[in-house]
Amino acid sequence: MTKKSERHTIASIGTLLFLLIVFLLLWFVRLYSVQPEEEEGVEIAFGEVAEAGGYMAQQSEAVPLPTPQPAAEEQPSAPSDNDLLMQEDEEALALRKAQEEAEKARRQAEAERLQKQREEQARLEAERKAREAAEAAEKAKQEEAIAKANQFGSLFGNAGNSNGSGDSQGAGQKGNPIGHGSSGGNSWSLAGRGIHGELPKPANTFNQEGKVIVEIRVNAEGKVIKATQKGGNISDKQTVQLAIDAAYKARFTEGEHDQIGTITYIFKFN
Repeated sequence: MTKKSERHTIASIGTLLFLLIVFLLLWFVRLYSVQPEEEEGVEIAFGEVAEAGGYMAQQSEAVPLPTPQPAAEEQPSAPSDNDLLMQEDEEALALRKAQEEAEKARRQAEAERLQKQREEQARLEAERKAREAAEAAEKAKQEEAIAKANQFGSLFGNAGNSNGSGDSQGAGQKGNPIGHGSSGGNSWSLAGRGIHGELPKPANTFNQEGKVIVEIRVNAEGKVIKATQKGGNISDKQTVQLAIDAAYKARFTEGEHDQIGTITYIFKFN
């Protein structure tokens, strides 16, 4: 064995011995370390036994425990100014919102009512214009037919004789069947029609002298369905009404459609 190997062996043995000694020291120190003493308590027994009280329990009397008092009820705190202001603001907001909703509904209902009213007025105006246009066209047609009938009658020499071919004494058709004639001093004109019987006379209750021209509208059956004053020199309403009432009683021969003509009444004092 060389000196180097010998020194190495000695160092290894020395190291092992040192570690062994340190381990043994640590073991004995831990084994014999001072343990803390536990504090001993005092045993107290609870209950109604003689041994439970000890010396002090025998000397003192039982002390009654205080009766627990009921907890006072919490009184509601009065609302603060902030709470009142907040509540008033909410109520005012709800009221204003309800008023706005009611006003909105009212305006909408009013707008719908006005719209319906305008539509109804437009409809009535359109109907009126259509009716007036139809009446104007019908009147123009009737006037043209009257003019043609008068022109046709003049070809046969009847223009200068308005008394017609009949007399005013007997019954039956009076006047010229081509559309005009006279009866009892009064005359009528209705293109293409004759008259049944005599021309009705106004009631004998007038106090005027003069002439009343009544425009008549006669339907296809020959009945007068409309009568209005067209001219003349009498303005007394009562006398004019007598002429209109008489015109409604006239009956003419049948035709194809409504026609417009005239009846002229002469009023004279008896």
